[in-house]
Amino acid sequence: MAEIALSTAPAHLRHGSNSGQPLTRRDGLLKVTGAARFAADHHPPGLLHAVIAASTIARGRVVSLDLAAAMAHPGVVAVMTPAHKPPLAADPDAKTNPFMFRLDLLQNDRVRYAGQPIAVVIAETLEAATEGAALLAPRYQREPARVGFEDATVFTPPAVGVGSPAEVVVGDVAAELAAARLRIEATYETPAQYHNPIEPHAIVAAWDGEKLSVDTPSQGLAMARARIAGLFGIPAENIEIRSPFLGGGFGCKGMLSGPQVLGIMAARLVGWPVKLVLRREQMFGPVGHRAPSRQTLRLGAEAGGRLRALDHHTLTASSTFDDFFEPASNASHTLYASPALRSAHEAVRLDTGTPLFMRAPGEATGSIALESAIDEMAAACAMDPLAFRLENYAEVEPISGKPFSSKALRECYARGAERFGWTARPLAPGAMRDEAGLLVGWGVGTATFPALMFQGQARAVIRADGTGLIECGAQDMGQGAWTALAQIGADGLGLDLEQVEFRAGSSDLPDAGIAGGSAHTATAGMAIHAAGADAIGRLAALATGDERSALFGAGNAGVIARAGRLYRRDDETRSERYADILARAGLFEIDGRGSGAADPVALARYAMHAHGAVFAEVKIDPEFGQIRVSRLVGAFAAGRLVNPRLVRSQYYGGMIWGVSFALHERAVVDPRSGRVMNANLAEYRVPVNADVPSLEAILVEEEDPHVNALGIKGVGEIAITGSAGAIANAIWHATGRRLRRFPVTLEQVAGVAG
Repeated sequence: MAEIALSTAPAHLRHGSNSGQPLTRRDGLLKVTGAARFAADHHPPGLLHAVIAASTIARGRVVSLDLAAAMAHPGVVAVMTPAHKPPLAADPDAKTNPFMFRLDLLQNDRVRYAGQPIAVVIAETLEAATEGAALLAPRYQREPARVGFEDATVFTPPAVGVGSPAEVVVGDVAAELAAARLRIEATYETPAQYHNPIEPHAIVAAWDGEKLSVDTPSQGLAMARARIAGLFGIPAENIEIRSPFLGGGFGCKGMLSGPQVLGIMAARLVGWPVKLVLRREQMFGPVGHRAPSRQTLRLGAEAGGRLRALDHHTLTASSTFDDFFEPASNASHTLYASPALRSAHEAVRLDTGTPLFMRAPGEATGSIALESAIDEMAAACAMDPLAFRLENYAEVEPISGKPFSSKALRECYARGAERFGWTARPLAPGAMRDEAGLLVGWGVGTATFPALMFQGQARAVIRADGTGLIECGAQDMGQGAWTALAQIGADGLGLDLEQVEFRAGSSDLPDAGIAGGSAHTATAGMAIHAAGADAIGRLAALATGDERSALFGAGNAGVIARAGRLYRRDDETRSERYADILARAGLFEIDGRGSGAADPVALARYAMHAHGAVFAEVKIDPEFGQIRVSRLVGAFAAGRLVNPRLVRSQYYGGMIWGVSFALHERAVVDPRSGRVMNANLAEYRVPVNADVPSLEAILVEEEDPHVNALGIKGVGEIAITGSAGAIANAIWHATGRRLRRFPVTLEQVAGVAG
């Protein structure tokens, strides 16, 4: 193979490329017609239904359950409790890697948070299982619940996020603050936010001896498979997980959750297939959430606006039994040049489910505080907020000193500001009203998210008829992975998209890595690209070594794959169809394997991030304080775009979530019981159509030769990071008041506007 000189140009640069095209989703028709089958749509023969009985207290223990009443209900088959459950081969509280979290699997009678599963009722119908769970009528021995920052002891966590240090310091922050001409200190509070994808966690599990088949939503099939294998003591190859579609993930389906494992346990207990689907209120507890934060920022600057110090401190919370600490202060690592920089985290332990990854974990929470503080410093310097950001533009990554692999943030600022009309913004707040008398404010926020890659594998096949097949255990959460990855695969095989079959969503396919961290397209895409190159290389070896081929002897000159043919690089009049090469060799197919992972040399040398700028307009009723976001314009640079249509959709989603973060979303916790009081979609407020403003996403071109061979960065999370801060800053510009507790509500604004 080494002697075959293939085209070294990335697939997306070849003539007739599928990548870069704004194609519609390949799975769109399935979804709009209802033909796409999600986990809970499966009904194998003999299916039983399982319903979780969840704790209504946050701390204590279960004293009794009325098992007799539940079992007496018609249709109830079994009740799974700590005393009556199948054995596990591993301790669900054990942790062997940073992505493993402790699970509530009916270990004992202890209650660690409200909403914790305390029993599972299995019945012939969903109605019978639901009624059986209600009849359990648990009695508790209650203990005082710790629900707020003031209820627990503050400590410094050993790490934040996934292994990041709790504190990072560059320069002498205290000295630079003391020497600064202008200083601000402000504290911002963000609430707990809970995952609410349209599809709740669900599982259909069926055992066949020691083999297990599972339908369940998963952002990481191989990781889930390994976790199940360890818990039940069976070989991973005995487990098949099917997850072709997810009705939203956003991080909560990244790791296997306790309720999913309880469904597998229930199926083993009764010996029949079992379906377990969480009710909406049961999403508020055992499947992760975004932790609350209290962030204090201290900034020092010269009179001309140049920063001298940036100190970002976060107080966050985790559960009493596990460790995940929101790395909010790390949002200050990358954006603004300052000779002194400190990020620090402290934490408390509360009687809550363990917070986990939620869209832009750390960056979303930290950026709303950082961007608000940057605006406050700009006002202290009597500077336009955009001019202040440009004055402190970081040419290298502030925390590390590394050069950026690419950074088109200046162009994002310029193009977003021009489209928005930023130059017409008055410097003084409260100076604009519309024709209806509403206060108008304009704000800006900078967006950033790291360009991550995990590890993944893929298989590419060229068939005897000249068509192709791509196989990888990828997931589509609605972001369009089936389409974008197929586009990369088609280019890698030198075929039109219609000639390529794409198989994904099953654990028996090559591990494509986790669909998280905005890394899925880069990780799986690079694996697919490499697999295609391997398959083409094998095919080229057949042709160039065959005297009967028009490509014989082309090894040194090389070949190019295009439109189902191999062409000599030095003489494109000499070519041959894939099908003819395989037929002459007597092969039905030829395949290639590929992997995708970050380049450690490039990682050591460069800081890799996507960037953007979001401009927001708000309108506020001066009498009632009602806030409307009327316009959002975002400009983003995220490397090479595989499918601009899908990218724009992701930016819209992030910007809408920014509206939610700034104005709507929060969990309200009862301080007496520790229960989330608004655990439903009626009272847990997220934006509806009437709340979504005019949206515009500008796709700024960016070439990055270092991030990976395809030049791809992630787009799924970046747009939430600038949007929430832009809205908060627009509210100040409209009212002249800084509101530092999020979400900003009507009550906060009423009486201070106008």
